[in-house]
Amino acid sequence: MTSHGEDSITEICARVKSLGYAASGRIRIYGQEFDVISDPFPEAGGVAVLVKPRGDPRVRALQLPATVLHSGKSRRRPLASAA
Repeated sequence: MTSHGEDSITEICARVKSLGYAASGRIRIYGQEFDVISDPFPEAGGVAVLVKPRGDPRVRALQLPATVLHSGKSRRRPLASAA
């Protein structure tokens, strides 16, 4: 249960997804480019996505940094469907 004013992990994942951390996306983080192959999911007290580094066939879970999660938490506008 969350306290008043605190977003649930599900809400944070949805907001992080709207920032571009979603399946079929590409991100540059930690000085590397990744193809994102999953939507955000809770992991180890944070949020992660499954990624494949560019030029590497291996898939791994990438924990998203707190700054990304904070950006996701601070977005207060309603999420709109992509048109």
